Amino acid sequence: MNKDNIIAITGAAGFIGSYLVGFLNSLGYEKLVLVDDFSIPSKQANLQHKKYLQLVDRNSFIEWCNNNKGTIQYMFHLGARTDTTEMDYNVHVVLNLEYSKDIWNICCAQNIPLLYASSAATYGNGEHGYTDSHDIVEQLQPLNPYGISKNEFDIWALKETRQPPFWAGVKFFNVYGPNEYHKGRMASVIMHAYKQIKEKGSVTLFRSHNAKYKDGEQIRDFIYVDDVVRMCTWLMKQQPANGLYNIGTGKARTFKDLVTAIFNTLQLPVHIEYIDTPVDIRDKYQYYTQADMEKLLSAGYDRPIHSLEEGVRDYVINYLKEHRYY
Repeated sequence: MNKDNIIAITGAAGFIGSYLVGFLNSLGYEKLVLVDDFSIPSKQANLQHKKYLQLVDRNSFIEWCNNNKGTIQYMFHLGARTDTTEMDYNVHVVLNLEYSKDIWNICCAQNIPLLYASSAATYGNGEHGYTDSHDIVEQLQPLNPYGISKNEFDIWALKETRQPPFWAGVKFFNVYGPNEYHKGRMASVIMHAYKQIKEKGSVTLFRSHNAKYKDGEQIRDFIYVDDVVRMCTWLMKQQPANGLYNIGTGKARTFKDLVTAIFNTLQLPVHIEYIDTPVDIRDKYQYYTQADMEKLLSAGYDRPIHSLEEGVRDYVINYLKEHRYY
């Protein structure tokens, strides 16, 4: 990529998308075509002070691409319906499956390298591990319609004989960081925990309903959004082998570790309370996730990754305390 290239980003007003816009701006990339549903007021602040060429509504973007052939040199497709509690699979089919196929076909027809967002939700309970091997994709059993739709697109992409000049499906693990203020219930545990600490001096976590795990010791691969966008831009610049790539730290930590890091950052005593996991998500709850990062590291990615404590501290001190955006 060079600074004269025009880069399209779908989901550009969302959490990871808007952070990517800001990150590219910081590197001098300003010829950006931003795609999203810009009618959502809560997301508008994510794009304040960002530099770009044009905003294109999500629903008209495919037509825009067909009318502006040869314009886009790189495509970051991060837009999706990401609500894991949305049980209507048809909603996910439209936005996560069919729309992604349209993006893929545009990239094939116009010779555009493509990076698209898959998800660690595709791994389900982890019966087949958390490796981004293509061999296990059709065996995976996601726990919700969101994860199913993401996995269905991965399966479809791997079977396609017609492909973009480069493509990477990136499986995001538990991403946290600035610009997620609009996400409500789906925001990271860190943002919810910070608010609880400020309001009542304690944090409420889900009680474990699995005998293998103590309360608060459910484990996730938490990754700072800054590392996420660095990995994504590295993939697009280096263009290693086509395929699926995990985007995580490779070092899972407990929810207790996570909230302890927030209390320590704020120099407050640790005070954790536990409640039952809501019934509507209890049987779909992941108790353990940890990205196998061998493929990305073997491809040459060697930048240091934030530890949980480092990422939490930066997020809390530089963003949450002042309600700042990146």
